[in-house]
Amino acid sequence: MSLSGVREVLRAGEARTWALAELARPGLTAVRHPLGFVCLPLERDGGEGVCLHLWTDSLAHAESTTSQIHCHSWDLVSHVLYGQVRNVHAVVDDTAERATHRVYEVVSDAGGDRISPTPRTVRHSTGLVEVFGPGDTYTLAADRFHSSVVPEGGEAATIALGRGRPGSRDLSLGPLSGGPHHVSRQPLDASETALAIRTITAHLT
Repeated sequence: MSLSGVREVLRAGEARTWALAELARPGLTAVRHPLGFVCLPLERDGGEGVCLHLWTDSLAHAESTTSQIHCHSWDLVSHVLYGQVRNVHAVVDDTAERATHRVYEVVSDAGGDRISPTPRTVRHSTGLVEVFGPGDTYTLAADRFHSSVVPEGGEAATIALGRGRPGSRDLSLGPLSGGPHHVSRQPLDASETALAIRTITAHLT
């Protein structure tokens, strides 16, 4: 289904029914995302994509080599299926003095993420914290630094829709002295993927 089709599903209040149907599709494969969730990719068409994101302590997490604070090269629409998700906006001020983080560029492909430090150093502080629960939909424009936080020990799942914005880059805040490196994405095996699907399905039913 196209991005516009999924938007219509959300507007019609049919997110739960749609998600359950998608979870029943054969051949789904989940991956551990370094931002702390499990991702189930559903659709990809050029610069558009649709995924299910799952936060759970029932599955091992991938570890980030930079931080959870990042910005996308694409405009995000996120719909909370269950649980609570906090969209924590970051205030990022460019500075060479008393900087707290360096900005890293993240270039992703099928093999993983190539992470490269840029000359840009910044001072970070926490900005607006938005709290969303089941049935809520929120948006975030490309190029806005933020982090998605689930309360410790909490479970949550979202439908994430992305549309690429030409000229934008995926960025992450990381240590001041870090070097370039490559991080491989970790696919879940069949039993772990099945557990991820059962976990979301159980919450929705």
